[in-house]
Amino acid sequence: MKLLEGKVALITGAARGIGKAVALRFASEGANIAFTDLVIDRIGEETKKDIEALGVKALAISSNAADFQQAHAAVDQVVKEFGKIDILVNNAGITKDGLMVRMSEAQWDAVLTVNLKSAYNFIHACTPVMMKQRSGSIINMSSVVGVHGNAGQCNYSASKAGLIGLAKSIAQELGSRGVRANAVAPGFIITDMTAKLPEEVKQEWCKKIPLRRGGTPEDIANVCLFLASDLSSYVSGQVISVCGGMQM
Repeated sequence: MKLLEGKVALITGAARGIGKAVALRFASEGANIAFTDLVIDRIGEETKKDIEALGVKALAISSNAADFQQAHAAVDQVVKEFGKIDILVNNAGITKDGLMVRMSEAQWDAVLTVNLKSAYNFIHACTPVMMKQRSGSIINMSSVVGVHGNAGQCNYSASKAGLIGLAKSIAQELGSRGVRANAVAPGFIITDMTAKLPEEVKQEWCKKIPLRRGGTPEDIANVCLFLASDLSSYVSGQVISVCGGMQM
């Protein structure tokens, strides 16, 4: 039997990158998938087809995760379509890097709103569903910079640290109702965003990693699969770093 057979997963910001990898990994283990992105364009439609090709149902929702009303509407749509939500992955995120001395209020607000408030929005919407089910797994996509910080990323680091605190608090609030919450902290992962970095920057990153390579979206998806499945039924309120040993 597949690990997520009969489960329903909702993943935010999953038309591409790590979110898409998580969606495909969950689908390969039998989960029906609902995913959001700001706009479901050609890439989003292709992601939907890729998920369905694995023999499960897929629902693509155009939704601004940072908007409270849109998040609640998206959750209502998923429940109407599938009847439940077993897994929530808060993956939506952006970067607007810069040193604090030059960081604008708009840069700060945008990153905190998209990265952190979106998780609040979706957890707030999913909580009644999961409490009624007396089961659920919530996974917040944090980052190693949310654990140890990073110069030039104060806004991003703060948002990702907030996701850790949020997961730990939700784990305490909802544990008695059978709902688990954890955070995943990726390190240097090769995505479209990081692939654009200068080669010397990528080489410097890899020197800091004991495994001497960047991770893949699939590396993150495998850990999310563990946290989403019953294999981790006694794991809650934890942060799992997926960084090749960079954070030790």
